[in-house]
Amino acid sequence: MARFVRLPVSIPVAALVILALEWGRELPTVVTVLTALVLGATVLVGVSHAEVVAHRVGEPLGSLVLAVAVTVIEVGLILSIMASGKGSGTLARDTVFAAVMITCNGIVGISLVLAALRTRVVAFNAEGAGSALAAVTTLAVLSLVLPTFTTGTPGPTFSSTQLAFSAVTSIAVWLLFVLVQTVRNRDWFLHPDDSPDDAVMFLPDAEADVVDVVDVVDEANGSADDVDHRPTTRETWTSLVLLLLSLVAVVGLAKVLSPTIEKVVVDLGLPITVVGVVIALLVLLPETITAIRSARRGQVQTALNLAYGSAMASIGLTIPVIALASVWFAGPVELGLRSVETVLLALTVGVSILTVTPGRAGLLQGGLHLAVFAGFLVLAAYP
Repeated sequence: MARFVRLPVSIPVAALVILALEWGRELPTVVTVLTALVLGATVLVGVSHAEVVAHRVGEPLGSLVLAVAVTVIEVGLILSIMASGKGSGTLARDTVFAAVMITCNGIVGISLVLAALRTRVVAFNAEGAGSALAAVTTLAVLSLVLPTFTTGTPGPTFSSTQLAFSAVTSIAVWLLFVLVQTVRNRDWFLHPDDSPDDAVMFLPDAEADVVDVVDVVDEANGSADDVDHRPTTRETWTSLVLLLLSLVAVVGLAKVLSPTIEKVVVDLGLPITVVGVVIALLVLLPETITAIRSARRGQVQTALNLAYGSAMASIGLTIPVIALASVWFAGPVELGLRSVETVLLALTVGVSILTVTPGRAGLLQGGLHLAVFAGFLVLAAYP
């Protein structure tokens, strides 16, 4: 335990010190590489603290804590870049859309693939996943699709009244979902209790017997571990503080590295929007790693809660803040998606509906989400 405490405390503190020393300065190549290594170590430490908090508070509140923490700091990063006047017109749109694609296709896809490789067919609560997907779709269409088709202002922008409506609706839908997820219908977002018959349905008899025995033993051991190693209140609060420090360091170091990333992107002849995608990938690393670890343990519901919750928080918290900040920023805020992005969003929604409706998924569904995610990456680089 002593080793556990020393390592996670030292890395976030060191990362924040490095961030303070490097902020606003041009970095030589060697320092850039070292900064990237520190960023990776901070991400891993942040994930470990997120798991401690999630273990203490349980699902789905644990996933909500990480999603909100990352999104709040992500919004701060967007505002800091917008304040500098660089790419302010489309930055919010590009960042939010990239977050939706990363979470709903990248995180969901890799989680389903890893879990399906373990048990062939994975089960989750269709009520919870379907409700989360419906909320994400509603927020995405109201905030990112409609601005392309409104006629009150030129271009893919909202008028002041429309932007205010989008902001109020976004925060209202997100708060309503949080209420349902944590209070009203909390059981929808917990891992379903599969009966032995359900597991046998999808496997040959011999393999089903083996899987049943292994799963029972794993669940029994897992329950014992949960009881014996449940974090104390002090450990939970310590991990929560260190999680927030880690996230601040991750987002800050990502911003420090963004000029280098931008230079590499420009030198490769890629669109400048790729910078936003790369930064979004860095910011969402803690959630991605946490979802992957959950999927490898067979906790697909946790991975889905994290993925859809992150997408929802990204829209529901970013749009209201951007609406308020637009008063002080010069120029219109372009929120409307382009035609290619709208098609990708529609494809994501269609595939996601077919994935979550049965309450079960396998390798094929995970592969389809990864195919859509790959398409997003390719079209972002080569539009």
